[in-house]
Amino acid sequence: MTWDQMMVATTRNNNLSTNNKFNIPDLKVGTLDVLVGLSDDLAKLDSFIEGVVKKVSQYMADVLEDSRDKVQENLLANGVDLVTYITRFQWDMAKYPIKQSLKNISDIISKQVSQIDNDLKARASAYNNLKGNLQNLERKNAGSLLTRSLADIVKKEDFVIDSEYLITMLVVVPKTSYADWQKTYETLSEMVVPRSTNLLFEDNDSGLFSVTLFRKAIDDFRHKARENKYTVRDFQYNEQEMNADKEEMTRLSTDKKKQFGPLVRWLKVNFSEAFITWIHIKALRVFVESVLRYGLPVNFQAMLLQPNKKNMKKLREVLNDLYKHLDSSAAAVIDSAVDIPGLNLSQQEYYPYVYYKIDCNLLDFK
Repeated sequence: MTWDQMMVATTRNNNLSTNNKFNIPDLKVGTLDVLVGLSDDLAKLDSFIEGVVKKVSQYMADVLEDSRDKVQENLLANGVDLVTYITRFQWDMAKYPIKQSLKNISDIISKQVSQIDNDLKARASAYNNLKGNLQNLERKNAGSLLTRSLADIVKKEDFVIDSEYLITMLVVVPKTSYADWQKTYETLSEMVVPRSTNLLFEDNDSGLFSVTLFRKAIDDFRHKARENKYTVRDFQYNEQEMNADKEEMTRLSTDKKKQFGPLVRWLKVNFSEAFITWIHIKALRVFVESVLRYGLPVNFQAMLLQPNKKNMKKLREVLNDLYKHLDSSAAAVIDSAVDIPGLNLSQQEYYPYVYYKIDCNLLDFK
């Protein structure tokens, strides 16, 4: 009867919303005192779980590097998309036996979601560290010739090695100054080996040249180079150090790949878990509030309305007309638009029917 009335008012006559019945089992009511306390606890738990659900989905987006389609297809509840799960909601009797008290069920859910929250922090922290270290190394191997690592650019044969008197230095020369460099490098200081310069590498702005000179002329050469706007890089050819850097990069990259699959699987499973517990908490809240508002025996119909976007305001009006007889104080709040002393309810969210919102847009793409 209630269902048919609502369908006529919101769907058959004017297509304001798409509706489904929301099945809540016969839960144990308990005492009034417990219900009043539980009402507050469930409100807090509801927003805590919503936060965790959003964190898990946002982290999934971060890990999948924000490729939107991939994220959406991994954010499922029990293997189906979220709207389908909610519209076909079935209470999980195995996990949350309805013979238990409402308080117990809410405690089980609270523990479960706190565990997911803690695990997420630990896993995210480990993966982010790895990702950060890898990015730092990658940054070292990119960027301009003035700052980037030279390990993957230079070769052993570019250097005079193990000489008591000679040393090969690396100089960054702006592209516009190549000709000047070739003309002047031999005379920048004493003891530069003639015809010893080679262009080893270039980026958009400059080139990396090697030049060989006598060790005792290093300081003078550096100084003169700086005056001519050439930059001498501090670099000693050391095969072990260079290999260690390369190995570290390979190791981090392999580790990241290894962790990626299991992390995405964990996020998928625990997103589903968290979302399912969230909808169970919504069901508990509807049950508790309906008993507190309408008394016993338990007699209410829970329904899911998906409003058609343009018609939100109209839908509220229709629902208000349909149900205002249930709760005169709500009608007064709505009609008078003032708070009634003793009713600490914000006008925006108080209706003559029990109402909770479920927002399935969980992702906040940057």
